[in-house]
Amino acid sequence: MEITRVTVHVNRREDSYIKAYVNVTVDDAIAINDITIRERKDGDGLYISFPNRRLPSGEKKDLAHPINADVRAMFEKAIFAE
Repeated sequence: MEITRVTVHVNRREDSYIKAYVNVTVDDAIAINDITIRERKDGDGLYISFPNRRLPSGEKKDLAHPINADVRAMFEKAIFAE
């Protein structure tokens, strides 16, 4: 699996903990849109959050996410490099 495209859209609102929205293409075949780059609540760095939706129960359900730490690290490396 290879990340073949990363597009970052910076959020210009300075008061938002969401710093950017990211679209990633994998193997020129699958697109994952609306990954977010967020600032940690304690202000100690950034992290990525994969797209999710809120269920009627109020619970959040991931729409797409990495299955293991190696894949998450691959996404983080590609996104933060961009």
